[in-house]
Amino acid sequence: MVKSVGASGQISLGKEYAGRQVLVEMPAEGVWIIKTARIVPDNEAWLENPQIKQRVARAIEWVSQHAPEASDPDKLVTRKQDVKRKARSA
Repeated sequence: MVKSVGASGQISLGKEYAGRQVLVEMPAEGVWIIKTARIVPDNEAWLENPQIKQRVARAIEWVSQHAPEASDPDKLVTRKQDVKRKARSA
């Protein structure tokens, strides 16, 4: 495929690539290698860990099989305090 670089320095790759991110490598003068890529922000990279992916998948599966239940925030606070007291006395 032959493409022309426009006056603004841009090349159109086609609408099928619209909005995609690409890596552009220049291994030699006048040689470009363009690859589609998924860029993962540093603060989200931990989600790419296979063990984390597995835990998230299990959590999603659990949530899909269990309906939400009403809870009383005051009871949750009391329960948390009880757990802390037991941990300190142990």
